[in-house]
Amino acid sequence: MRILAIADIHGIVRVYEWLVDRRDARESRACWSLCREFGVSRKTGYKIFDRYQDCGIQGLTDRSRRPYRYANQLPFQVENFILNVKHEHPSWGARKIRERLIRRFSGIAIPAKSTIHAVLDRHGLVERRGRVRHRAQGTALSVGQRPNELWCTDYKGEFLLGNHHYCYPLTVTDHASRYLLTCEALSSTREDYAFTVFDRLLEERGLPANIRSDNGVPFASAHALFNLSKLAVWWLRLGMGIERIKPGHPQQNGRHEGMHLTLKKEATKRIKFLPASFLYACLP
Repeated sequence: MRILAIADIHGIVRVYEWLVDRRDARESRACWSLCREFGVSRKTGYKIFDRYQDCGIQGLTDRSRRPYRYANQLPFQVENFILNVKHEHPSWGARKIRERLIRRFSGIAIPAKSTIHAVLDRHGLVERRGRVRHRAQGTALSVGQRPNELWCTDYKGEFLLGNHHYCYPLTVTDHASRYLLTCEALSSTREDYAFTVFDRLLEERGLPANIRSDNGVPFASAHALFNLSKLAVWWLRLGMGIERIKPGHPQQNGRHEGMHLTLKKEATKRIKFLPASFLYACLP
């Protein structure tokens, strides 16, 4: 209950100093009218009055909402034993400490492993290890001044078709000539679909010296050695060099991204239907 937010503290003190002198303050109509004046219920007014009689001016301030007791609080002997075992064996975790508790205290309910871990964490005895993440890094990029010297590949996002299914166009261009080698509409970015497209493309166009892509699936794998996916390993076995742009730098594959913009503008044009009156007029 926030007493200070109900009315001015000086007004409350002045009113209840007057009420203290009246023995029938709780039963009088004056108490009810004062509660209505300050916009509080009579129950709240009686509570303020009793607190002022017991504690004086300090009774009108906010009180702590902390419970008097905790139903599931560990006995201090058990908690001290947990801390002592941890200090004796710094490398032990909650599981080993719980096994020691089972042997030491047989007549009480043994706390769960999560409770022991919470006790250790509350006293700063838990070492938090940072998760090691291998971030993708870009590679050296070639100029690609001759045809078949450098290919660029990527997925042109996702298109929602009329049947409410997504389409993932896989595109490959030649960096020097800007020739669109292939544009295959796939249902997902799975590796087996990409294998089929590149197998047919390499059989028709030959092998490029290098191929440039981003760090996404299926061109790279975040959890593999050197971020090499199955598709990238296959390219290496065929003798192709792999180039990857830096994460968040699509301008390093700018020619291919520009082709994607042109593709989007041309492939997503709205069809303009002729009015029905014009069609009826053209009928013989």
